[in-house]
Amino acid sequence: MTGNKKQAELTEQLGKLLGKQGLLTNVDDLQYYANDVYRSGGLPLAVAKPLSAEQVQAVVRLCAAAGVAIVPRGGGASYTDAYLYPDGGHILFDLGALDDIQIDSANLLVTVGAGTSWAKLKEALDAEKLRTPFWGPFSGLAATVGGSMSQNTVSHGSAAHGVSAHSALSMEVVLANGDLINSSAAGSTRFYGPDLTGLFTGDCGAFGLKTAITLPLIRTLDHCEPLSFAFDDFESYHAAVRIAQAERLDDSHFGLDLALSQGQIGRQEGLAARLKIAAEVMRKAPRKLQGLAQLMRMAVAGEDPMRSGAYMCHFIVEGFDPADAAAKARRLRHLLADVGREIANSMPTFVRAMPFAPLTNILGPGGERWVPVHGILNHDKVVAFNTAFHALVQDRQPEMDRLGVWLGTMFSPAGPAGFLYEIALYWPDHRSSYHRQTLGEEHLGNIPGFQENAEAREYANSLKESIIALLQNFGAAHFQIGRAYPYLTRLDSRALGLVKAVKQELDPEGLMNPGALGL
Repeated sequence: MTGNKKQAELTEQLGKLLGKQGLLTNVDDLQYYANDVYRSGGLPLAVAKPLSAEQVQAVVRLCAAAGVAIVPRGGGASYTDAYLYPDGGHILFDLGALDDIQIDSANLLVTVGAGTSWAKLKEALDAEKLRTPFWGPFSGLAATVGGSMSQNTVSHGSAAHGVSAHSALSMEVVLANGDLINSSAAGSTRFYGPDLTGLFTGDCGAFGLKTAITLPLIRTLDHCEPLSFAFDDFESYHAAVRIAQAERLDDSHFGLDLALSQGQIGRQEGLAARLKIAAEVMRKAPRKLQGLAQLMRMAVAGEDPMRSGAYMCHFIVEGFDPADAAAKARRLRHLLADVGREIANSMPTFVRAMPFAPLTNILGPGGERWVPVHGILNHDKVVAFNTAFHALVQDRQPEMDRLGVWLGTMFSPAGPAGFLYEIALYWPDHRSSYHRQTLGEEHLGNIPGFQENAEAREYANSLKESIIALLQNFGAAHFQIGRAYPYLTRLDSRALGLVKAVKQELDPEGLMNPGALGL
């Protein structure tokens, strides 16, 4: 049977299994799914949208029999080619319908479908006054629990509880032959013998399709002290972050340079967004007068906090009661007094009130295209990397200015020790179908647009590759590896052999997200 006949037969079988709503073959749909935030890949043969783990297994078995590549997609906010298969002709799995949430309050566990967004999970757990230790990235309106476990990510809860993978206890995974396995022999712990759950964290779907994840639960803390500090140089900023990570007083924190603080991150989306933030501040304040006082301080501060220093760091400190939160905040102020200065806390107050922002930041503040590049560095390498990075930028600046390419940096804790250094690149270019469908014409009509700009795009990509190479020179690790970051080359020969043996055991035909992790 020829390849075209096999594909046609597979599509027919999938249509019978999933129905019209469960299988997308329209060219416009396929073109949308062939894009991530950054760029385009090969056109899928079809997009499968199964309704259950059993349907996932059935679709995988049909793909395996036809020898067609199987590629998973989470919330779609990837920018590392994680679900872009260059060859095309694959079946892309959209598992958004797997969004069931089972809360086990007695055992302090929650099991969620892999397609559950972090925002939906938070809403369900808020009603029980519970949360997961890590509770989502800033993109949690779209980002799914399964996608975050496959890619690894940071943000809410990372300072106190680590990255997304630290909060996974067990996973149900469909392998390349359609078998369903559970990664843990006991639901309440992932450490019953060798850590098989860890095998599927950060795998970018190369080892299997996650259908359900079990996470631990902890009580929410209603009392919060948002704190912000400004620093005149990177060395002082980094010293403050290292102090904060050692103390672990805050639930989460993030840092911004002046370019991002005033531009992409600091940008407000008009009166409606500000009123929504104000309403959330009041709703979440334990006492209404306290909430009103916070709003008044924010109004007086205006945008000044966005311009208070070359670098700014924003902390969210939580406590059992106001005294507990205040004591932690006092300790943090004392520790950072010699390296920075406290400024108005508008930014962390915004984030506390609206932790999951709309995906408007997938374009720059002036409508530019955007892609981030990151690395996780040991603290003793951070300042040296920053110096080398700025030297690279200085050398490139004339050409960047000519092409309208610019950048900014932001930072975050990556577990108890790692320092995540993230560079956001912007360049003038046309929008893809991903941007148009995700943001909508109404939003796009209010920001500048650009014609296709292949020269600027290619330069931005070359700059991205140079930054990745520089990060590698400083021993950086990466989350969201996808097809963008090196992985196999960093392993010694025995570790490399082990990873390849696992891939061979779980996916002997190499059909599961081929090329992810370099496999």
